[in-house]
Amino acid sequence: MIKIMYLHAGAEMYGADKVLLDLVRHLDKSRFKPIVVLPTEGVLVEAFQKEEINVKVLPYPIMRRKYFNPKGIIRYAYNYIKYTRKLTMIAQKEEINIIHTNTAAVLEGIYVSRKLKIPHLWAVHEIIVSPKFMFKLTSKLMSKFAKVIVADSLAVKDHLESSGFFKGNVQVVYNGIDVKRFHPDNDCNYLYKEWNIPQGTKIIGMMGRVNSMKGQGDFLEAASLIMQKHPDVYTIFIGDAFEGEEWREEALKQAVIKSKYKERIIVRGYRNDSEGIYKLFDVFVLPSTNPDPLPTVILEAMATGKPIVGYRHGGICEMVKEGYNGLLADVGNTEDLAAKIDVLLEEKYLQKEMGERSRERLLECFSIESYINNYSGIYEVLYEQ
Repeated sequence: MIKIMYLHAGAEMYGADKVLLDLVRHLDKSRFKPIVVLPTEGVLVEAFQKEEINVKVLPYPIMRRKYFNPKGIIRYAYNYIKYTRKLTMIAQKEEINIIHTNTAAVLEGIYVSRKLKIPHLWAVHEIIVSPKFMFKLTSKLMSKFAKVIVADSLAVKDHLESSGFFKGNVQVVYNGIDVKRFHPDNDCNYLYKEWNIPQGTKIIGMMGRVNSMKGQGDFLEAASLIMQKHPDVYTIFIGDAFEGEEWREEALKQAVIKSKYKERIIVRGYRNDSEGIYKLFDVFVLPSTNPDPLPTVILEAMATGKPIVGYRHGGICEMVKEGYNGLLADVGNTEDLAAKIDVLLEEKYLQKEMGERSRERLLECFSIESYINNYSGIYEVLYEQ
């Protein structure tokens, strides 16, 4: 039995949270015993408990911008020392064989793995563009203190290797999606009533964190051009901001209030019924302004049989075969983004074909079985070393 301790940056239910849950949930429990330690309470803790997975909450610090000041550095260092010792005690008690760190923002796995002399796997789901010193710092730490680095896309791998610290020890494992949960036959009829959307309208939407890079502002600009042309189009935003950045949500809501199309724009925070929401969309849009590693929301929309529109950079270029299951626009060009969305709204047959191909591509390249098998193989190799 291989015992694995998972360290993660939060307890919400966005991209990296979901893929961690799916990984741990689908592991062969006759071969692997997972122990998950999260830094805060939240829906992810509840999800692990529901699966009867050993999950603990310990408020170890996560490398965030709030620490990028003299007082913050001192506070981070104090809590790092305090909680890595507690994590080490947990790992000793549970007789952990492997440390799996699930984000570049968690550094505690370095201490625990070195203290106990056990292998450290570092999974990376980020492309850190700014601040540059943080990209350099985390890259150097990963290259030095992880036995294996797993990137969730070629875009992440290439970005990491551009730091100059890695020498062939970065592997790519694509995340997988539960295609039984995300399916074209899911129900969405209740949403028409809840959001007062007339049946027969066209719906474009995005789902994701309200932050500096997901592109909500760009989508609103493009959607305004679409709604000007099509009086039967509704636009939907789903997602909330990180704690401490709630102002971003308010800024989005204020921008919508000022829009002449506000009656056809719906803004909602975090939802736990994403299966139905993807089904509601005619076109799924994610115009990330910085390169996005491998957005889980795109995989979920693909599994639901939806065509994808986004910007031509980052991991989306590995998920969307342009002209096959989606269309990609020039980065930052909201007029081009609107034009790509418009093609799929105008050409209903193309929308249908690309949606069907999205699910086919998902099943071929991003299956949950392949995801689990790849990680299981890495764990076994690390355990035998």
